[in-house]
Amino acid sequence: MSTFGSFFRVTTYGESHCKSVGCIVDGVPPGLDITEADIQPQLTRRRPGQSKLSTPRNEKDRVFIQSGTEYGKTLGTSIGMLVANEDQRPKDYSETDLYPRPSHADFTYLKKYGTKASSGGGRSSARETIGRVAAGAIADKFLEKANGVEIVAFTSQIGQVKMNRDVQDPKFIEILNTITRDEVDAAGPVRCPDSEAAPKMVEEIEKYRDSKDSIGGVVTCVIRNCPIGLGEPVFDKLEALLAHAMLSIPASKGFEIGSGFEGVQIPGSKHNDPFYLEEETGRFRTKTNNSGGIQGGISNGENIYFSVAFKSAATISQEQPTAQYNGSKGVLAAKGRHDPAVTPRAIPIVEAMASIVIADTLLMQKSREYTQTLFNKE
Repeated sequence: MSTFGSFFRVTTYGESHCKSVGCIVDGVPPGLDITEADIQPQLTRRRPGQSKLSTPRNEKDRVFIQSGTEYGKTLGTSIGMLVANEDQRPKDYSETDLYPRPSHADFTYLKKYGTKASSGGGRSSARETIGRVAAGAIADKFLEKANGVEIVAFTSQIGQVKMNRDVQDPKFIEILNTITRDEVDAAGPVRCPDSEAAPKMVEEIEKYRDSKDSIGGVVTCVIRNCPIGLGEPVFDKLEALLAHAMLSIPASKGFEIGSGFEGVQIPGSKHNDPFYLEEETGRFRTKTNNSGGIQGGISNGENIYFSVAFKSAATISQEQPTAQYNGSKGVLAAKGRHDPAVTPRAIPIVEAMASIVIADTLLMQKSREYTQTLFNKE
């Protein structure tokens, strides 16, 4: 399906080399200040051609709001947004008429639908994520207005090079508490806030780029000031919705929240998060945050943090032995433009999907609170 969410609902459209890509966003409250200027910065962070570490495809990715706003304010109706595909080169993909490209969706789409897009990855292309990022920018504005929510993602690993993600380490905790999107972008093209790891990550990407190869990485994301009570037991737990959102992003291969896979090595006596009353604010808090801000599938008011693993880009310029659709053996060398590492450009996409999940669950929780007030009046 091309629709995500229940109360804040996003539908994306478009293929990698069609005339345009975009989205329809339903459920945005009326009266919210929104113009293209609120949406464009995140699309610019996602766009190709930002550095020598990304694909040279030259797309401006300028967004145009088609409906749902008037005089810079939302009407409460569906918001339509469009981004034109300008730098199209469908001839770069003529080999896909003969070959299903290794680790692409050519073969599976053809078997599922009986047809497929003749150029690029079609709906499986990362161009589809433009609609997600545009919708996420609206969710950002709503969440900031509603509860001061801040969502920031950054690169924490490229190939074998990784920054410390120990949830007990004061330096990592400080990053989760204070990092901003501006600081992430200022950290350089790889978007890693660790000054020691970042240049090594750049070298790692350059090594694979220069050998006409690609390499994967990890994006870590933190959600601050999230209200308590978001998430719907038992099948729509907040971490389950976040996992669903993140694993729907192209090239994503893994998701962990809080202590994640490292948590299996920590005994319960040390992994548990003890509660205490914070005298300054009167808030009920936890001394540690191995849970990642979610307990029982419901947000507890602490920072929500998680990591998403992205595989090495499937499109590489090396010759690869494979098979044609008729079964005969052959050698394929892709001619399309591609990223040696998709991880740095995935950051605004991760932020967008996190924003959409939190906006959706916040509206859901607000509807519950409203009905509770009705019954409490009786």
